[in-house]
Amino acid sequence: MTNKNKKKGAGIIEVIVGLAIVMVGIFALIRTYGYYLKFGLLHKYDVQASLLLEEGVEAVKLLRDTGWSSKISGLTVDSTYRLAFVNSSWTATTTKKYVDGIFDRTFTLSNVYRNSNDDISASGTLDPGTKKLVVAVAYRNGQSTTTKSISAYITNLFSN
Repeated sequence: MTNKNKKKGAGIIEVIVGLAIVMVGIFALIRTYGYYLKFGLLHKYDVQASLLLEEGVEAVKLLRDTGWSSKISGLTVDSTYRLAFVNSSWTATTTKKYVDGIFDRTFTLSNVYRNSNDDISASGTLDPGTKKLVVAVAYRNGQSTTTKSISAYITNLFSN
């Protein structure tokens, strides 16, 4: 009879240990899901910022394509501009405009100089048909602001 009582106690201990293992597993899954949500949402803004940078470069190229003289060369060099989509076309503006209420996208155009070999250089002869474009996207990331930027050169490709 004493042997039966020992086996019954062992069964209860097995159940308790089994429940403890299951609870630790559930806790680990919940914790992992929490980290997934936290880092997934932060990464979402990085992806959106990258797409807005690419769109910004393409929008300035569209401005170039529709009129270098009227839409690009008329902009003040090294000034900050923003893009606005008005009446199915892009325009450059100095008015602050947030994309999706979160992202502040800006762009600047700088003069480009060429050396005697016709290579781009810090000084030399001004190339009026080429501008350096820098597009930047800034957004709040927790308690700080994150800024991402991309640069490209645009030229008066269509001589317009």
